[in-house]
Amino acid sequence: MCAVPPGRRGRPLTAPAAGIPGPPEHSPDSGGPPPLTTLPRGRSCARRVRDEQRSTTVAHAIRFKETGGPDVLRWEEVLVGDPGPGEVRIRHAAVGLNFADTYFRTGLYPAPLPAGLGVEGAGVVEAVGEGVTHVAEGDRVTYTGSPLGAYSTERVMPAGSLIRLPDAIGFETAAAMTMRGLTSAYLLRRIHPLKAGDTILLTAAAGGVGLIVCQWAKLLGLTVIGTVSTEEKAELARAHGCDHIVHYRRENVAERVRELTGGEGVPVVFDSVGASTFAGSLASLRRRGLLVCFGTASGAVPPIDAMQLAVNGSLFVTRPALADYIADPAERAELAGELFDHVASGRIAIEVNQRYALQDAARAHRELEAGRTTGSSVFVL
Repeated sequence: MCAVPPGRRGRPLTAPAAGIPGPPEHSPDSGGPPPLTTLPRGRSCARRVRDEQRSTTVAHAIRFKETGGPDVLRWEEVLVGDPGPGEVRIRHAAVGLNFADTYFRTGLYPAPLPAGLGVEGAGVVEAVGEGVTHVAEGDRVTYTGSPLGAYSTERVMPAGSLIRLPDAIGFETAAAMTMRGLTSAYLLRRIHPLKAGDTILLTAAAGGVGLIVCQWAKLLGLTVIGTVSTEEKAELARAHGCDHIVHYRRENVAERVRELTGGEGVPVVFDSVGASTFAGSLASLRRRGLLVCFGTASGAVPPIDAMQLAVNGSLFVTRPALADYIADPAERAELAGELFDHVASGRIAIEVNQRYALQDAARAHRELEAGRTTGSSVFVL
C-alpha cells in the first residue's frame, strides 16, 4: 500500500517504523483525524503523490496523538515536501532536548493534536521557498521557536527563525545551546541592569541554562550562588564558575543566601524550577529585588499575593518567555552574535553530556524528568 497525505506536508504515513508502535485505529467516535488515504501501489498512487506535492522526501519524526507520559511518543514516517513562500526545508544534524518539550507532551503547554515535538535544531538548508533571502540552500543554520516539529530528520518550516551558524560552531553544540544560550543571553543582558560586583541566586545551577549562566555571569563580574541536588552537580557547577553552592534538599536556601550576603539578600533570583523553589527564591531577595521565574520543572508557581510582595520589601516578580526577546530580528541577531562570539572564542563552553538517537525520545524524556541529566542533551542524527 502507498500512503498519501491529505494535502499537508509532513503528515505521518500509515506504516510505522519496524518495531515501533503504530498509531491507534481510527473510529468515528475517537475524536481524532481520519486515517490517511491509502492507494494500491502503481501509477495511480504515484500520480496522486505528485499532485499533492511537487517533490517529497520520506523522513522520520517523533509525534504524539494524545498527551501523557513518555510512552505517547511515536516514531513515524512522514512525507516532507517543497517549501512554500517564506519557508525552508531543513535536514537536521542534531536536535535539542529541552524541558519545555515535556510540557507540550504532558499538555501543560497546549498544542493541537496530533502534533510533532521539539523547538530547537541545527542542520543544513536543503531548499528555500519564494521570498526567503537571509538563508540559502546549503547554509548551516540553527533555530529555536515554534512551530513544533524539530524532533525529525527533515522538515519544512518558516524561515524567519533560522540563524546562520558560524563555521566554528558544530551542529551538536548549536542544538545544545541555541535555546539555552539565548535564554541565558536575555536573562543576563535584558532582564535587569546587573553590574560587576552584584550577586545572583541561580536555581538548577548544573542544568543546561545554569552552566551557561554561571560562565557568562563570571564574564560580567557577578558572584553566583547556585542551588543543586547532588554533590556531582555541585562539582560541575563549581567547575563552570559558580562561587557558592547550596544543596537545596538539605539546606534552607533563603537562610544560606542571607548568610552569604551579610543578611541583605540578592538583587535578582533566576528560578527555572518553579513550584518547589518559589517560596525560598522569594525569601532570598533583598529589598526591591526581582524574582525571574523562567521555568517550571517542578510545576507551575503558585498564585502570587501582591500584598506579600509589598510587605516583604516591595519585591518584583516576572515570568518571561524567550519568544518575546527574540521576536525582533535585530535583537535576536544581537543576542545570538554575542552568544556565538563567546562560544566560538572558548569563553563559554557548552557541555553536551547526553546524546540520544531520535528514536529513543521516550527514554530521553524519562531521564530528563527524573533529574538524571546534567548540562545539555541532544538527539544526534
